[in-house]
Amino acid sequence: MHENGTIFIADNDVKTRDLVSAFLTYLGYNVAVSDGKTPFFDILRKNNVDILIADLMYLQFIAPDFNDCFSLVNPQLVLIGYGDPGVSEIKKDPDIPLFTLSKPLNLDELESLVMRAREHQSMKMYDRTSKKSALHHLLSATMIGSSPPMRALFDMISKVATSNATVLIQGESGTGKELAARAIHQLSDRHGKNFVPVNCAAIPDELLESELFGHVKGSFTGAFANRIGRFEMADNGTLFLDEIGDMKANLQVKMLRVLQNREFEPVGASKSQKVDVRIIAATNKNLEELVVTNDFREDLYYRLSVIPITIPPLRERREDIPLLIHTFLTRFNADKRNAVKGFSREALSILGNYEWPGNVRELENLVERLVILKGSGIIAPDDLPEKYLSGKVPCQAPVYIPRLSPDNLLPEEGICLNSAVDEFENNLIIQALARSGGNKKEAAILLNLKRTTLIEKLKKKNLAFIED
Repeated sequence: MHENGTIFIADNDVKTRDLVSAFLTYLGYNVAVSDGKTPFFDILRKNNVDILIADLMYLQFIAPDFNDCFSLVNPQLVLIGYGDPGVSEIKKDPDIPLFTLSKPLNLDELESLVMRAREHQSMKMYDRTSKKSALHHLLSATMIGSSPPMRALFDMISKVATSNATVLIQGESGTGKELAARAIHQLSDRHGKNFVPVNCAAIPDELLESELFGHVKGSFTGAFANRIGRFEMADNGTLFLDEIGDMKANLQVKMLRVLQNREFEPVGASKSQKVDVRIIAATNKNLEELVVTNDFREDLYYRLSVIPITIPPLRERREDIPLLIHTFLTRFNADKRNAVKGFSREALSILGNYEWPGNVRELENLVERLVILKGSGIIAPDDLPEKYLSGKVPCQAPVYIPRLSPDNLLPEEGICLNSAVDEFENNLIIQALARSGGNKKEAAILLNLKRTTLIEKLKKKNLAFIED
């Protein structure tokens, strides 16, 4: 059973209402329905409703002043509406998100929207409990996540930001180390000054010293004028040294002096310059191991790691994957002017089981690719690149469920609702295949599904259609 509040379904179309109720109950959600007798807002209050799924025309009929009333019921309510597309333009409370879909309902699309609504609820819950609303506002646009590892990271960032201590951020490639560094800077007293990033691995060794400390005219071949370095650019601000583990030994010595004395010498200069810079360093390497092998100075390591922070890899916070996908999907739909509505349950399950060696950056690149190639509709397993399908869980043996008697739908001993809903879905699929003579494309049309989605369901359920 899913946590959080109740999903309330309001629709005067009994068949649609019961279908949605059975489907969401099967998925494990708490569901309440409008019975036409109990006052609309009484149901909202009594059932702790946080998601409302409603036909918008029907909703306007039974609650014409719902814009004024929703905030009194639950400020965090999310509305998923369907019906006349023109009704989606209704004036609504800006604090109540509205997702829309059309009839006849596509159950995969409905499930995707419910997941998006849950993601919105998670972000709002974090906003209410966060000690710093500024931290939430900043990270919600950059470092996405509501899992326990990410909440611990956000808490650490909020504490570290208020000091001037040197920070060492460690984590695998693609986890978002620079995003964490920028968050620390933006939440610090230095946020009005420069944040200056330097990738120590991307600059040739012979140029890195000049890049960091600057140089004077004539100090080396090609030095035609004085040039300030990154340290001077970051004066009174923050200098972010990415991939610090790749820095050579001679520069490590000079870096140690800067950290100790807060001064440096430009290349070719005869005197030192004072500087007030906060250092945030990052690496995807294990600096302790490099110290043991004498590839990194021990004294510099301890100077840098006054406050160590580790960014968790994506495989250790898989519950954030749907939230990340929604965030990237929204951005790339807007950037590419496409209309991909979401990911099917099967596709999300496959991505949730993937190991993500490239972490968040790999996921972001994948979503961008899928938005460009798909253009619109729902992302299904067939749309995923082959490497993401390699770890797909094979079909299990079918489970046989005794049919319910038409004359006695609820036996005295009770039933398993999830099994009954699953059997109901199986029967609909088999009937559609029978009516179409086994043609999966026509059967999918009858069920308002994509052919690939129907095939996935057949594989997942281990159903085989045989004509009598």
